[in-house]
Amino acid sequence: MKIVADLHTHSIASVHAYATINEMAQEAADLGLYGFAVTDHGITMHGTPHPYYFMNLCAVPKVFRGVRIIKGAEANILDRFGNLDVEAEVLSRNLEFCIASLHMPTFKDEVSVEVCTEAYLNIAENPNVNMIAHSGSPYFKYDYEKVIKKFAEKGKLIEINNSSVKNKPDFLVNCIEIAKLCKKYGCRVSVDTDAHFITQLGRADESLRMLESIDFPEELVINASVENFEKYLKEQNISLK
Repeated sequence: MKIVADLHTHSIASVHAYATINEMAQEAADLGLYGFAVTDHGITMHGTPHPYYFMNLCAVPKVFRGVRIIKGAEANILDRFGNLDVEAEVLSRNLEFCIASLHMPTFKDEVSVEVCTEAYLNIAENPNVNMIAHSGSPYFKYDYEKVIKKFAEKGKLIEINNSSVKNKPDFLVNCIEIAKLCKKYGCRVSVDTDAHFITQLGRADESLRMLESIDFPEELVINASVENFEKYLKEQNISLK
């Protein structure tokens, strides 16, 4: 298995990442990727872009250096109600893809399994959200079975985050459990890198090996082939190349 697109990446607009969109597009082209999504952090994360940044991503061409660049955001989940720090109007009018994530600096409620489960269940009902990211965090543990079953029903994606699998041993056991439940309920996943520099872009070998070790169905990995990926884009009314 391989990935043909990377749907979780950060540019210098996130401040704690270190490549321009131009550099990322060239790296994606060199790797032969179909495309990637630029998903810089929402405004409540330290040092992140003004809302105008997301509103003006239309300045970036859909296809550059032969690579499809999907305009997105990694919106922070702010509370148990699933409120986000990227406005719904911006998500629906200006962007093509939305990741929703829990981060320690930006979550305003108490942290418990019950609260995190409620937050994710509310995210499942948000028509502007495509995917949750790096949800294997032991700090933000949730009821995996309940949430993944709901995500499968709503057609939402669960990310298999290569940075988590590769670099965070305390995430790994949770990522395996999440992947097994996605397999059980037929919940589709996207295998992504969370790249903060071009040397990470498109390189998800650790996550792919983990999925192969549990015989995860390739048809549930939306970015495992051009066929799978274009099918997902069409379903979401996201234009192809």
